[in-house]
Amino acid sequence: MKIWENYQVDQINRLEGRAHFLSFPTKEQALLNENKYTHAFKNLNGIWKFMLVDAPEYSPSKFYEADFDTAEMADIKVPGNWQVQGYGKMHYSDLWYNFPINPPYVPTENPTGIYKRQFTIDESFKGKKMILRFCGVDSAFHVWVNGHEVGYSKGARNEAEFDITEFVQEDVANDLTVRVYQWSDGTYLEDQDMWWLSGIFRDVELLGVPYAGINDFKVVADLDNDYKNGLLDLSFKFREVKGQQIEVNLLDPSGKQVLSQKITSEQESLHAEIPDVRHWTAETPELYQLLISVYDGEHLVEVIPQKVGFRNIRLAGEVFLVNGVAIKFKGVNRHDYNPRNGRVVSKEEIEKDILLMKQFNINAIRTSHYPASYYLYDLCDEYGMYVIDETDLECHGFELTGKYDWISNDPEWETAYVSRMVRMIQRDKNHPSIIMWSLGNESAFGTNFVKMTEVAKEMDPTRLVHYEGDFEVEAADIYSTMYTWLEHPSKKPLMETIIQESKKPHILCEYCHAMGNGPGNLKEYQDLFYAHDKLQGGFIWEWFDHGIESYTEDGEKYYRYGGDFGDDPSNKDFCIDGMLMPDRTPSPSLYEYKKVIEPIQTTAIDLKTGEIELLSRFDFQNLQIFDLYYSIFEDETLIEDGTISLPSIPAREKATLTLPYNLDFVSKPGASYFLNISYQLKATTAYAPRGFELASANFELPTKAAGVEITPSGRLQVEEADTTLSITGTNFLATFDTVRGTLQKLIKDGQTIIERGPKFTMWRAPISNDMEIIDEMKKQYFLHLEHEIVNSFDWKETDQAVQITVKTINSTTNSAWHYKCTYTYTICGSGDILFNLAGVPSGKIDTAPNMLPRLGVTMHVNKDMNQVKYLGRGPRENYVDSKEAGYLGVYRSTVAEMFTNYVVPQANGNRMDTRWAAWTDDRGQGLFAEAAKGFNFSTSYYEESDLDNAKHTCDLAERDYVVVNLDYKQNALGSYSCGQWQLEKYRTTFEEFELSLRLTGFNAKEVDAVALSHEDLTLLF
Repeated sequence: MKIWENYQVDQINRLEGRAHFLSFPTKEQALLNENKYTHAFKNLNGIWKFMLVDAPEYSPSKFYEADFDTAEMADIKVPGNWQVQGYGKMHYSDLWYNFPINPPYVPTENPTGIYKRQFTIDESFKGKKMILRFCGVDSAFHVWVNGHEVGYSKGARNEAEFDITEFVQEDVANDLTVRVYQWSDGTYLEDQDMWWLSGIFRDVELLGVPYAGINDFKVVADLDNDYKNGLLDLSFKFREVKGQQIEVNLLDPSGKQVLSQKITSEQESLHAEIPDVRHWTAETPELYQLLISVYDGEHLVEVIPQKVGFRNIRLAGEVFLVNGVAIKFKGVNRHDYNPRNGRVVSKEEIEKDILLMKQFNINAIRTSHYPASYYLYDLCDEYGMYVIDETDLECHGFELTGKYDWISNDPEWETAYVSRMVRMIQRDKNHPSIIMWSLGNESAFGTNFVKMTEVAKEMDPTRLVHYEGDFEVEAADIYSTMYTWLEHPSKKPLMETIIQESKKPHILCEYCHAMGNGPGNLKEYQDLFYAHDKLQGGFIWEWFDHGIESYTEDGEKYYRYGGDFGDDPSNKDFCIDGMLMPDRTPSPSLYEYKKVIEPIQTTAIDLKTGEIELLSRFDFQNLQIFDLYYSIFEDETLIEDGTISLPSIPAREKATLTLPYNLDFVSKPGASYFLNISYQLKATTAYAPRGFELASANFELPTKAAGVEITPSGRLQVEEADTTLSITGTNFLATFDTVRGTLQKLIKDGQTIIERGPKFTMWRAPISNDMEIIDEMKKQYFLHLEHEIVNSFDWKETDQAVQITVKTINSTTNSAWHYKCTYTYTICGSGDILFNLAGVPSGKIDTAPNMLPRLGVTMHVNKDMNQVKYLGRGPRENYVDSKEAGYLGVYRSTVAEMFTNYVVPQANGNRMDTRWAAWTDDRGQGLFAEAAKGFNFSTSYYEESDLDNAKHTCDLAERDYVVVNLDYKQNALGSYSCGQWQLEKYRTTFEEFELSLRLTGFNAKEVDAVALSHEDLTLLF
């Protein structure tokens, strides 16, 4: 049997798993905790020699020998995945194995990478045990040193160490050879939702460690039943036990020593009680510094540093508690990922992730679906982040065989399952940030998971066990579900079912699929979490878009996804599902999530007097860490602001405050007044500078006065030709096509403002969250193929205006349902156009779709008019089920900036509750649009068809006009790419509607858009 197909062989000569730590010759160097200052350390990353063969059997003869000729081998970067460096085939799938399912067998054509490099050792390694550490190799591998076979390992995202002391030679170049197999029996346990990428993708290190030193140690830093004193338990494993002395020193977060104790190596453990400890939580990550010093007689053998956080985790009926509190996870699922380097990530990249998460109020990470790079856990300890540490285990492809538990319920595979979890716990056991051990993901359930739970509890009874696939919660401590719906006519369980029936604490280990434009319903889920103790939060899927950085022939950057590399089968753009775009730009959804999970909920009690109520959403931290900055705007002009320090408000408590503003001013007619509140850090923290905003609020003040009444006036001339109607006024011309019934053009001061007037539409380019209903929209209802049939075009003159009425039938290809629409244009002598569109559902109504993408109009504006100003929700896009971060105010932008450049082009950029919007060129000439009842709008250089047809951003070509969408209603986003569809209350349906707008060509040098918005036209609506 080929060893890479032998699931009973988990390793050959691999050392027992242990904590990832460093050993130093002195306490001073230990406190620096850098590789450079260890006893002996050599990083083996860099350029290696490499060849890729089609199968292990095609390896050259004696490739592992030190004198093997590497002249024909290429150079490759380590760490790195060979596919992103030009070797082998890129392939993305969420579900499928890329070969027949016949465990433990894998394809005969098994791409195999042979890596070689040389290294030398210096004086520091002499007299030390030399350990070769691989932090991550996909999928299985053999190791040779100087032609001697050292060992074999599998389990791609787990560390593997080998003792190579007897094979290393001093004062000469040593040869290191690694042969990596793309496929192994371990691959059956590694079917995670990500790119299939192979090779040595994490650090390779050579350590020199003292023989008399500690091989492994375990720290348990718990709290007593009163959550007052710390309970410190230490246990040790020595390489050689020969009467060493261990000195333990513990320094509190301020550097004060609170424990100094000595034991002998034969005792192997230590217990101490530390009075009045400072607790570790994600909000208050108080870390103690542990120094473990080993003496052999008078000789200091080594010093090991370890950060320690005192916290308690326990189950209590229907909740789990951290330090006595039923905390809420406000989390994300996170892969190790880089758009250029695949799964190779540096400590600096991970730190950027953690900082960004903290700045966006995220407090928890699920390491989907494998243990992350070891750097992550140190950073989560330091900055404060709850972690669900997940075993490198997923068997998703078996779901389609009809026997999902094929190997999960086969005791013959127990070693393979248990080993992966054991190695994870052994490496990560000393991190206070880890709250739960997760047994893996999407692998059904069976005897092997029961055994994993037993072993996990034996190894570490201080933490909880998680596994979503344990649907009956037979073994896990937590009831965990994915994408559980809020409402559905038949689907179960729903969140309401869990609330009523679950007897264990619940989390959503995945929910609100952040794919493209979306997700919606973040607020609805969070409101439920807050309302029920047993609902302890969840983890958004996911943190990062997994696009592959690519360039066109012209050098334009874009990102490829599944299927772009000829990979088949592929789940296509299902890997573009993060709250961060591949270049680390936060998507609008991340701002929405920040708002929904912010630490302060603000409620207006009496805005006239400035009285507000603050509710702390912290679990532990006091709100006195914040200053409150308030500002009052008259439209876009700041008229008053101030700062107050928040008093002491304990976690989860309420308090009322009165803001010291003064509303005794005379309101400007027609102006709008807004109160903005920003909660900013009083002092610089580890993750953000002083003044950084973590929470905010926005209210419209009750001070609006009626606008200035304006009666449009001016003489009009009407000229009718065969197919056109032209209305000329002072400095403007409006032209209509009497056949198509459309406004052809609006010219102001000789410049064309509108190049095509408003035209009714029900269509918007599909968003990623429409993926399950695109066929229905396009192939059943043909919503992208719209038709407008003009029944009549009539006009008449009045004393003050020309009124045009157009009656149409609007529907789609092969549809028996339709809208009866009436367009009304009232063209005033002033140049104002009062536009009204009314639609009545007609025809065979019962055959109409139950949901429409939108109801509104689209028009074309002169491309020079690329400056945008509006009063509505901003500054980023917002939709009816994703608008919490959209604050009312006056915003300035550009057409380009109003466009969200998603990796997969799709509808975007909507702004809700808009009262007015203006497009101007660099000289201030442009178009003004307003609606008394408000409207949705978006604008870009692209038609919906452009967005619909483009696969990548580089496929988009700007039109020679600006597209303006003015909508009565935009459909909700939902999360139906993987989760809850659009909630009923947020849907755009086949309903009666009316959209009334004022459209005015204007010159900002005559009157500003803000001033125009203050007018009340006596003919208006």
